[in-house]
Amino acid sequence: MADDAAAAVSVPERTSIPSGDDSVWADVSPLLESACKDLRDGELIHGDNFNLFAAMSALEIMDPKMDSGIVCKYYSIDEAIENGAAPVPISINKTVDVQCTIDIMDHLLACEATWHKGHSLAQTVFSCIYLLRPDRTSSHALLHSYCRVIRATCKAVISVVSDARTHEEDDLFTMAYGLPLDGDGDEKCLSLLNAVEETISRQLRACKAPSSRRRVLEDMEPLQTNLDLEEGYCKALLCRLRFRKHFYHALTSMRRPQGRGLELARKHIATCISELDCIYRSSDFLRSSACGTSEDGIENRTTASGCQPIGFDASLNCRLSAPTPPRAIKILSWKKLLLVQDGKLYGRDSMFTVITRAAVLPEVAKNHDVQKNEYFVQLGQLVINMLKILCTNAAWQRRKLGKMLQDWRVMYVQLELAFRKEFGEVSRIPEDENVCVKIFQHILLWVEEQTYWIASRFLILGFELELYSPSEYCMVYWYMYVVLIKLSEKTHLKMAAKNDMGKRKGKKKRDSAKDVAREYRIPPAVLFLQCQICLAEGLTMMLAALRNEHMILQSRNPFNTEQERFIQHFELLQKACIPDHVSFHSFRESTTYARLSTLVMYNYFKDAQRIAKEAKSSFSNDPDKLAELRKIEQVAEHNSIALNVISRVGALDPTLKASFEFSHHPYFATAVVKRS
Repeated sequence: MADDAAAAVSVPERTSIPSGDDSVWADVSPLLESACKDLRDGELIHGDNFNLFAAMSALEIMDPKMDSGIVCKYYSIDEAIENGAAPVPISINKTVDVQCTIDIMDHLLACEATWHKGHSLAQTVFSCIYLLRPDRTSSHALLHSYCRVIRATCKAVISVVSDARTHEEDDLFTMAYGLPLDGDGDEKCLSLLNAVEETISRQLRACKAPSSRRRVLEDMEPLQTNLDLEEGYCKALLCRLRFRKHFYHALTSMRRPQGRGLELARKHIATCISELDCIYRSSDFLRSSACGTSEDGIENRTTASGCQPIGFDASLNCRLSAPTPPRAIKILSWKKLLLVQDGKLYGRDSMFTVITRAAVLPEVAKNHDVQKNEYFVQLGQLVINMLKILCTNAAWQRRKLGKMLQDWRVMYVQLELAFRKEFGEVSRIPEDENVCVKIFQHILLWVEEQTYWIASRFLILGFELELYSPSEYCMVYWYMYVVLIKLSEKTHLKMAAKNDMGKRKGKKKRDSAKDVAREYRIPPAVLFLQCQICLAEGLTMMLAALRNEHMILQSRNPFNTEQERFIQHFELLQKACIPDHVSFHSFRESTTYARLSTLVMYNYFKDAQRIAKEAKSSFSNDPDKLAELRKIEQVAEHNSIALNVISRVGALDPTLKASFEFSHHPYFATAVVKRS
């Protein structure tokens, strides 16, 4: 803001941004707050020459996803260092220093994996302040050598990907944003790493030798002061250093001309996998010896010890690198780094085992020869691809899931044809069908269920990414409703097939009324989906009725029609025929005659509340599901109240309008009734 802005608003005594010779910075928060009160949803302040093209690069002030300055803890690297954000040494206590160094190594690995999933380098790997000031770590041989090889690795990865041209035009992966990838002396990173590795290897040999404690004290300086922990720390450090060394060698081998280094690269990658396994196994020791603050649960922690790493601030580069997308980034957890290894889940379970468990087949099915069928092999690869996609950021995930839907649909058709070819029509199969038939039938049901789950995930991610405007909520909730109906149907069939198989195994006859009631009880997973179905249907009909009775604030879209927006949002679902016979015309037929009077008579939100309360008892040991059910109850309760208010007062007060916000749930909206 320049001098003319300063004349209207008083300059604060202290500002984080220093004033220059030709400008004075001022706090414009009061002005923005005043402007916000007069702006409606979707409106913005702009000059006469502002157009659609300019809107594409407009900055929304105070929005954490767009305003790169809003979430900064520090305004410069120097300020962060002065405030002790990245101390060298990390601690005067050598044991703590080693622990914290390992935490930094682990978090950097998690950041690197997150970068490989499509996030920007600036907000992942280079959120480490130690990497941004390479010379500061020179007195700390272990941290210095590790930081140097990390920078060299990032540079090599970008070169490999750029040379192979496996990235897309708008891919963030190859953008360096002017970060210090070329540190002085980084070309000697391996010699530094080897020297540190050799020192720690000698220390480990000394620990294992007879009378090692005395020799450690007399012959060489230990890593840290607690000699009982020395061997564990040596092993934990060595596997991390060796992983980095072999990963760097793999990258340099891949860059050799005419593929001459590919075989060598494979060997280095095999060693990397072996060292990753050692890193993973070191977590028990590191957790038991940790002295810092542990993160909550294995799902969220990014270090083997579970402690928060020192020396990281992702917000720094949001401000320093203008082209950096300032979106909040969730770093991959420790658990997700080794999700699929050697084609197995966590390196243990084959994909066919994973599929048979998901399809609720008995344990014996996982060893059946049917897994050699080419279509089951292809299905296993499809599952691996999906697991990898689910580890990526929301935008990339939605894009890939949308494209994957057709693959799952085709896979179902191929499996069904293979089944018919092998066994003929389902009606002709005798009662005592063999295990192979059962496996086919269960997996066919599971593939359909999974296809509709992917479709629902695709739709839900649109809310997280803010891809839908309020005027489009009605069609989105309608599509969610029809997808969830099919998902619920397939889930119910899968559970019924499981119960049927269990019933055939049982020797005793079940004739009591209690047993019959148990058989026909709705499974908890289906009840959970029914809550969501009621909410989706209720929101669809409520939005449609408000639109039909002109009681909702709507902004007209001058660029395309409602049908065109329907196609834009759901084209990938339509191409995969998910579900069958669903179109824009069926959406219009379902919502054109919706009225508030009808909604009050049949309140979908009360049904959602009732089912959610009923389902809670089934999820007493699942805190995530319980939390979700509570959110659903809140949305249903608020929307039920809003519906009653609108139906009673709306006809008498034409100024009464409804809008929707996500105050209680990330993708099920809550109605807010106000006078316009």
